Amino acid sequence: MKLNYKLQGSGQPILFIHGVFGSLDNLNMLARDFCSDYTTIQIDLRNHGLSPWSDSMNFKDMAEDVAELSQQLHLDKLIIVGHSLGGKVAFELTQIMSDNIEKLVAIDIAPVKYPTSSNALVLKALAQCLMMQLNDKKQIIAMMQQQGLSDMTIQFLLKSFKNGQWLFNAKVIIEQYQQLCDWQPLATAWTKPALFIRGGDSTYITDQDYPAIFAQFPNAKIELVEGAGHNVHAEKTAQVLQILHSWLIN
Repeated sequence: MKLNYKLQGSGQPILFIHGVFGSLDNLNMLARDFCSDYTTIQIDLRNHGLSPWSDSMNFKDMAEDVAELSQQLHLDKLIIVGHSLGGKVAFELTQIMSDNIEKLVAIDIAPVKYPTSSNALVLKALAQCLMMQLNDKKQIIAMMQQQGLSDMTIQFLLKSFKNGQWLFNAKVIIEQYQQLCDWQPLATAWTKPALFIRGGDSTYITDQDYPAIFAQFPNAKIELVEGAGHNVHAEKTAQVLQILHSWLIN
């Protein structure tokens, strides 16, 4: 599958992969800081943004999409930065194109299985939107507020609502969400440098996840950002950029 992407700058390539319900713009605050010294590539995963839709949405398929793009762009010595779902796609990439990857950064995600309840309200609200065939932004906001979604979550989701329709494939994401929460430990541990950035107020990486991280990524470093939730890169951008720059030059 040919993914939509945005490429800027020149130098060693850094590939940015967004999370579920997102798009390539979600990591803009990081990518634009690096494009003066690196080649930055931001992608829309399948069923997101302007990339094609598919009924299949497992980690292997998504990783193969990215690998195809990497081959097309002749990317080597690649640094991959993935947030949430994008981090899990990055983990899978270590199994299919390890020789082309130099370093990996996972933002607030661990190589573990997650409960499907973490986005239960979002899934329910999106299902309601589809069932009611809502195409008016004001009606969607009102319905999502009734479902108990926060204004921040609603605004995030609406970034992918254009011209009366969702840019992400809500139907398939809802159907496949349990699969996206699942995880099978890597068949081959990835021994190159890996950085895990953990939001201090988030539950996506906990102390209990450290054994799974180090078993699959024995050369991992974990950085805790206090006062940040799951979207740590957006909430504490300056601190995350400082962590990234410091780690990348070592």
